[in-house]
Amino acid sequence: MSELADLFPDGDYRHHLTLRRGEPRDFFQPQDPTGRVRAERARWLAAAPARYAALTPEGGPLLEEFAGRCAGWGLAGGAGVDTLGAALEPDFLLLSRDGEGAFRLRGGALCFPTGWALEEKLGHTLDFIHGVVPGLNTALASPIQQFLSRLRPGIAFLRDNWGLAASDELNLHPARGLPPPAPPAAPDRLWLRVEHQALVALPRSGGVVFGIRIALHRLDTVRRDPAAAAGLRRALVSMPPEMAAYKRLDRIGNQVVSWL
Repeated sequence: MSELADLFPDGDYRHHLTLRRGEPRDFFQPQDPTGRVRAERARWLAAAPARYAALTPEGGPLLEEFAGRCAGWGLAGGAGVDTLGAALEPDFLLLSRDGEGAFRLRGGALCFPTGWALEEKLGHTLDFIHGVVPGLNTALASPIQQFLSRLRPGIAFLRDNWGLAASDELNLHPARGLPPPAPPAAPDRLWLRVEHQALVALPRSGGVVFGIRIALHRLDTVRRDPAAAAGLRRALVSMPPEMAAYKRLDRIGNQVVSWL
């Protein structure tokens, strides 16, 4: 199967916690030889630092440990959440447990969000953050909590999430007001937007780093990959209506299925 086809598990659309192992260093290492990704990150952080980087007091030890890890991997960046956010290509979010054992978002640098705002979720539990996603807490809240509680250091646990976007912009912060996919549309004006995600334990501080790296694939190129096209078509056909509405695919889904 192709790399794109691997995004779509066999069977109908469902929430799943499918993970594979990787190296933390490899995930956070630069992959863009042009330097444009980091330049854009630095631009957004300079333009609106409070929008794209934040840290609660509880996040300080997590950031310090993660910055030390990055230095050990040969990644320069500095100790500030904004400076580290500008130095790395992936976004990163910092999580740790509260007094009741629930994981909360303690901070991070989120320059390329997929339609959500870091400042609105800061300090909240994962259950609260995931509450807007139809069916996610019911299906995966307990497995996610258990997995994070048992996360082993030295390994990056990788997964992918996908959606469709009407723009090849990396930064889809809601404050920018970029439009969702809507008819009329064409395969060369829609993108399969993939979040390559990594979960990495911070054993000294008891925290977790959640890394997000964005990849964009124009839909006409996806259509030329038969296995990927079939997987995307099956996912769209079987996606519950409330999930399609959340992903802002309800107005375009049938048209995309007809293309594929």
